[in-house]
This record gives sequence, structure tokens and C-alpha cells, in this order.
Amino acid sequence: MSHYLNAMQNEKERVALTSIFASGGLTVAKAIVGYLTGSLAIISEAAHSLIDLGATMMTYFAVRISGKPADEEHHYGHGKVESVSALAETALLFLLSGVVIWEAVTRLINHADHVVEATVAAFVVIAVSVVVDFFRARLLYRVAGETASESLEADALHFGSDMWSSLAVLVGLGGVAAGFQWADSAAAIVVAVFVCVAGWRLGRRTIETLTDTAPAGSAETVRRIAGRVSGVVGVDGVRVRPAGDKLFVEVVLAVSRTLPLDRVKALKDQVAKAIRTEMPRAEVGVDAAPRALDDETVQERVMVIARNQALAVHHVTVHDIRGKRSVSLDLEVDRKLALGAAHDIADKLEAALREELGPDVEVETHIEPLQPPEAAGREAPPERVRAVEMALAEIAAESGMIRDVHDVRVRETDEGEIVNFHGRVDPALAVQAVHEKVDEVERALRRRSPSIKRVIGHAEPQR
Repeated sequence: MSHYLNAMQNEKERVALTSIFASGGLTVAKAIVGYLTGSLAIISEAAHSLIDLGATMMTYFAVRISGKPADEEHHYGHGKVESVSALAETALLFLLSGVVIWEAVTRLINHADHVVEATVAAFVVIAVSVVVDFFRARLLYRVAGETASESLEADALHFGSDMWSSLAVLVGLGGVAAGFQWADSAAAIVVAVFVCVAGWRLGRRTIETLTDTAPAGSAETVRRIAGRVSGVVGVDGVRVRPAGDKLFVEVVLAVSRTLPLDRVKALKDQVAKAIRTEMPRAEVGVDAAPRALDDETVQERVMVIARNQALAVHHVTVHDIRGKRSVSLDLEVDRKLALGAAHDIADKLEAALREELGPDVEVETHIEPLQPPEAAGREAPPERVRAVEMALAEIAAESGMIRDVHDVRVRETDEGEIVNFHGRVDPALAVQAVHEKVDEVERALRRRSPSIKRVIGHAEPQR
């Protein structure tokens, strides 16, 4: 991506530099011929080309500056430098038009004081100007379209209007050659009109950019792209603003509040990537707003509320008893917390649940100690592991459901022993039934060996 952007920047600078040399050559040629022939139309063309020379020089430097990356003072880059340059070019165009029209009207009133010669040199230099303006306008339009450069597009508008105004000068010179001296002044006015039209088009587009006017249809395009991504409930807001060759896009997504944070992050990244794929110029920022959906289950709503209070809950059970809803859950708190403080936490959670589910809901909270996040331990001696393994095999056989106890691990900690084991069961059995049998095995093992603090059994489908 970086290589591509650098290539586009180099292309913009090369085209802008070429335009400077072309404008300089045409300015000198038109000025000499206009002075020798006394043609106001050619002189106005020379002045126009002189302003174009200054404008293209501004364009060159604007393009170089706009390509700089964002910094501490310009968080959105330097792209709007091109817009400022284009606005300055617009002002110069209108200034030139006013001077030319004033002089042309003066000559039409006092036509006897000004004699214009339609020489071969005059025709040649204007014809060459038409050809040069035609080809460089095409080149500038192409590169401006590829790089979204406002400055290059401004130059393209200039030289496109120059071509048509030069054709008007040719017509005026033809009129002078036929004996109509007023034709030169009339041609000069036509040139000024072309310049005004170009200035108006350029100024309007530049002001739209400087006032952060979103490109037509861009917001709708962003909404459509974001709305297609699976998991996006809605698009709450879209803002688009251009700056040089970039589009800064800000999107606010509506997502289910039950989604975990890592899933929300992945969803935001997916939306940003989809937008950049269809809009390569876009610099995308995505935010997400949680929304409660109509199809949320009570369990999901309970988990959301607990998560918002940074609480760990499990075994959420919901019952409807004669039209009254009952919710019970296990709440894990710091094992060293005083019961009074733990009860306050439970009360706060229950109040939040009643606010969400209705004041008549019955909420029962079972408080239990949260397991320490890390506990120092060591592997138990091999003979201890074998003893636990034999006990587990015997208990599992008595259960009639769990077979092939294996991968038994026993770790000694300051709190007591922790045992992990795997066992195989019929894959067709329901999870609830398997869970109950595993719990029975765990409790039986702790009864046989009080030194065991915790047992974690993992059921695998029998092959």
C-alpha cells in the first residue's frame, strides 16, 4: 500500500512539473506575438498563461506538501493544501477576467486607437497553444482522476478552458484578417468568459472540499457496505469528508450488546476492511454502539448486566412459576471479601436485574468464592498420582457411565490438591446427564480424600 501511494505521489509531482514547463513556454511565445501584433486577445491569452504558470507552480508545491503524512499538528494529513492552492488559482482567474473585459470594452469604445495585425506568427502560436493545451489537459485529467488530486484537476480545468479560449482567439484573428478590427476585442471577451466559467467550476468544487462537503452518494455507499457485514444490526451514523486524495470516513455501527468485546473488535475491523476494498481512498474509523435486541433471551440479558458491572456469574437459571419469573444464579466474588461487602455486591446486581426485567421478578443469588487467578503449585509424587488414578477408576466404574479414566494429573498447592482427569462416555448421552455424573465422581473423590481441594473432570465421546 505504501509503495502504491508513493508511486501515485511521484506521478502527481511529475505531471505538475511538466505542466510548469509547458505554461512557461506558451507564456513567452504568446507575450512576444501579442506585443508585436497588438492583439488584446493574444495578450490576454499571454496573461492567462502567465497566471497559469504561477498556478501550476503553486500546484507543484501544493502536491508535494499534500503528500506529507499526518503529524502532531495535522492529524488528518496535509491534503487540504491542494484545496487552498486551487482556491488561490480561482481568485487569479477572476482577476484576469476582470482586467481583460475592462480592456476589451475600452478598445471597442475607442477602436480607432488600437490597430491589430493578424500575422502568420500569431496564427501559429495560438494553434500550437490549442494543441498543447488539449494534450496536457487530457494528461492532467487522467492523473487527477487516478490520484484524486484537486490541484491537478484545477490545472486540467484551466488548460481545458485555455484550449477553447485559444480557439476563440483564432476566430478573432480570422476576423481581423478579414478587416474587422473589433473581432479581436470580442475574442478577448470570449476568452474572459471561458476563464470565468472555469473559475466558477473550480471555485465551487474547492469550497465544497474546504467546507467538508461529502462527495455525492458517498455516505449511502458506506451505509450499504457496512450494512452487508454479518453481525451489524444497523448503521447509526456516517460522516465523510474529503481532504486531498483521501476520504475520511467515520461510521457508527449498532451491534448486539450481548457480543463479547473481542467479537465487536473483529466486527469493526471487518467493516473497515470492506469499506477500504470498495473505496481505496478511504481512511476509515469505526465505532460501535450496543443495542438491546428483541430476540435476547433472559439469560443473555442477565449476563450483559453482570458483565457491565464486571461481575462473574454462571449457572443462570430462569423459571416461570404461575406467571411470575424467577431468576437464580451463582455470583463469584473475592474469596477474602467480608460477607457484608459481598452481600452489597449481590444486592446491587439484583437491583439492576429487576430494573431490566421488571420489579416483580424474583432474583436469588448464590455467593461463592472466586478461584484465585494464579496459584503456585507443584506436581504430586508419582505414587500419589497412581493412588488418585486408581480411586477415580473405581468411582467411575461405580457410576456406570464414565469409562476409561485417563490423563490424570495431581498438583499440590498451598490451598490443597487440584486434580484433573479425562473420561470417556457414550456420545449420544445428553450434556446435562453427563455433567451430573461427572459432578458425582468429583464429589466422591473429594469425600475419599479430604486433601483434594478441587476436581476438574473432562468428558470425551467414546470412540
